[in-house]
Amino acid sequence: MSDPAEEAENWRLVLSPLGEAWSGRARYAAAMYFYKRGDMNAKTLEVYRVSSRLDNQDPLSIIRERGIGEAWLAKLEAIAASQSHP
Repeated sequence: MSDPAEEAENWRLVLSPLGEAWSGRARYAAAMYFYKRGDMNAKTLEVYRVSSRLDNQDPLSIIRERGIGEAWLAKLEAIAASQSHP
């Protein structure tokens, strides 16, 4: 069972805004957390790894372009939808 505070922090990190210093590395670290939990497949994690040194690179655009990580994208869309509704 995961710690809700740890999970919330990893969601915050994986959704780090593009262009912030070290944001690529933060996204990758959080992606590894979700991968280890089984929320993300290896191909999706690899995109985060390759993008980790590029703070301006949007890993989600690469994931969509490659047609991988559909389940991961669905999770992110659900999170975004829940945050936009009170």
